[in-house]
Order: sequence, then C-alpha cells, then structure tokens
Amino acid sequence: MDVIMSKVILQGHILVPDNDLKAVTQALVVHKELTLEEPGCIVFRVSQSTLQPNRFEVYEEFTSREAFEAHQQRVKTSEWGDISKNVTRHYQVTDVPTS
Repeated sequence: MDVIMSKVILQGHILVPDNDLKAVTQALVVHKELTLEEPGCIVFRVSQSTLQPNRFEVYEEFTSREAFEAHQQRVKTSEWGDISKNVTRHYQVTDVPTS
C-alpha cells in the first residue's frame, strides 16, 4: 500500500496595524531565521509591499503537515507570536501530493 506524501504550502498576506509596523518589521528578521532552521521548512518568504507598507506577502513550504503544525505551535509561544498578535492574516493552506 502506497503512502501518499504531501507537502504543505501556505500563501497569502498579512496586514500590520500602523502602530505595530516597526516592531513587526524588526521581529520578522529573527522569525525568518528561526523558521528556516526548523526541521521540514523548505521555503519561508515574507516580503513587505512597496506600495502598501502595512502589507506583507507570505509564502511558506513545509515537507509535511506535521512539520507545518510544529511550526504553528512554535510560533504561538514565540516572541514573533506576541509581537504579531494584532496582525490580520489572510492565508490559504494547501496540501500538495509529492509522490
């Protein structure tokens, strides 16, 4: 019996309130580094829009649903989780078969 492996892709954007913009932008540097070090993280890109400074495009790929869920759990208790608590998140999460 074949086990179908799938990676998880998250894509979308976040909207950051004006009064949190500086703190979020600064915290994002460490958040990116920590996420890229996580087991199962393939891609983690967050880029600030040049036209709308409060909008950040987000694209993530993880090797499995487990790796993605582990990332979500870590973020909840991280400094990033605290600093970004007022951010509005607009994400689509997709499981993509890899075999």
